[in-house]
Formats: sequence, C-alpha cells, structure tokens
Amino acid sequence: MKSKLNVTVFLLFVFISSFAQKTYQKLYFDNGKIKEEGWVENNKKRDYWVFYYKNGNIKEKGHYKNGLRNKYWYFYNRDSSKDKEGHYVNGSKNKWWLFYDKQGNVNHKCQLKDNKKNGYCLIYKRRKLVKASKFKDGKKIKEWKDFSSFKKENNLNDLK
Repeated sequence: MKSKLNVTVFLLFVFISSFAQKTYQKLYFDNGKIKEEGWVENNKKRDYWVFYYKNGNIKEKGHYKNGLRNKYWYFYNRDSSKDKEGHYVNGSKNKWWLFYDKQGNVNHKCQLKDNKKNGYCLIYKRRKLVKASKFKDGKKIKEWKDFSSFKKENNLNDLK
C-alpha cells in the first residue's frame, strides 16, 4: 500500500512539473522579423523580455514577474534612440522615470507611484534644469522656477 502511495505521489509530481515548465518563447511579425522574445512559465511572462518594431529595432526590454512588468525597463523610438526608462513594481510605474528628447538628452524626470506622478518632476532644456514641480497622487501641489528657493526649500543642495 505504501509503495502505491509513493508511486502515485511521484506521478502527480511529474504531472504537475510538466505543466510548470519554463520555456523560451519567440513570436514573429508577418514579415518574418522577431516581434518579442522571453521566458514563459504557467502561461505567464517572466524574467527578461525584449520587444521589437517591425523594422527589427528594439522597442522595449525589461523583466516580468508573475506576468507583470517588474524591475527596470528601457523604451526606444523606431530609430533606436532612447524614449524613456524607469522602474516597475508589480506592473505599475514607480520610483524615478527618465524621459528623453530626440538628441538623447533627459528632458524631464519624475518620481512615480502606482503610475501617477508622486514626488518631484524636473524639467530640463539643453541639459539645464528650467522648472521643478512637486506632485502628490498625480496632482501638482507646487511649482518652482526660482531654483535657489527650490533647492533651499527642499534641502537639495546637490541637485544639478
């Protein structure tokens, strides 16, 4: 009786393990070029993924956990120039996000929480800070154009 139970438990383990296999998946556009590639487990994206434009250039890349975007992600324009980059936590944009202009310079960076601006948003023109705002839950609560008062008021002496 005990050996039948052991065999049953073993077969059940093998059966369940076969469905929980981690596989590498590649999907393609109609033109034959790769569209996306990455790891799948239990029909959910996980670990590192890369997505492409039809022209073959990378569109975005980052990690998944349990089918949700997680960790640091990079996004690109069709011409391969950087568009934006930032952190995901359980599928939501969080922490600092950087946004780029066509020349590849940061034109603004914002702190986000659950996909909403929450904290500082700094606007740059020609690599120089020109405006700063503070947000709470997606709503602007203050804006500065005088940076000495901004730095002093927010105790940010090291800000460029």
